[in-house]
Amino acid sequence: MAFVSATTSSDRISQRFSELRADGRRALVAYLTAGYPEPRWSAALLRALERAGADVVEVGVPFSDPIADGPIIQASSQRALEHGVTFEQTLEIIAEARLDVPVVLFTYLNPLVAAGARALERAAEAGAHGVLVTDLPLGADAEREEWLGSGPLAFVRLVAPTTPRERMAKIAEHGRGFVYLISRLGVTGLRDELPPELADTVGRLRSVTTLPVCVGFGISRPDQARAVASMADGVVVGSAVVRAAAEGVDAVTRLTRALRAAIDAAPPAGGAG
Repeated sequence: MAFVSATTSSDRISQRFSELRADGRRALVAYLTAGYPEPRWSAALLRALERAGADVVEVGVPFSDPIADGPIIQASSQRALEHGVTFEQTLEIIAEARLDVPVVLFTYLNPLVAAGARALERAAEAGAHGVLVTDLPLGADAEREEWLGSGPLAFVRLVAPTTPRERMAKIAEHGRGFVYLISRLGVTGLRDELPPELADTVGRLRSVTTLPVCVGFGISRPDQARAVASMADGVVVGSAVVRAAAEGVDAVTRLTRALRAAIDAAPPAGGAG
């Protein structure tokens, strides 16, 4: 597979957050499953996210057992698999999209390991800048963590809301780019309300890291994005974007613009660093 030339430095994520911080803005991190709803639409949908205001784009590698994901993303992954979308095709989609904003490869460990020893280098060559592995908690597999942490992509770590402060510090210490704070226990998906303790959880994480803190899981509406942006450095929206993707580029564009406007209207959050 031949890829086009692309910026591959893992520092690109840090650079984007530095630019946002200098402007007093918060990040919109948007997720899409590669190959959903049709592989031929994926690159256009990713470009629509960028044009409408996403600062970081997460591209999900379809997986047969996405245990951390709710029904919307699970269904998108299954449909992409039915279309034959693999790790290799995910990289092709990233390369085709040629985004200027940072790209995070969002994956479970199994497809990443199955892709071989050069999987991270190949992802960087395709245009990815970071990698997030949903099922690799700190300390679970030191060898794999070393492989990810020393590779060309920023290794974005997940933190659960119930994580003690000391472990939060260790997780963040072994990550790069930003820290992804899960807003609530359970799987991804649409929720009516934000957890009442979210601001305190963000504060605990901020107290132990200088990395930007981005909050995801259950954020689907502009008003929710605005509320989260008043606490954190970034807002992650996945299921709502995937649901819009089923309707096409226009629906994704409308949602992303609405989220962008809401985030920009949020009162200042305490910055990282």
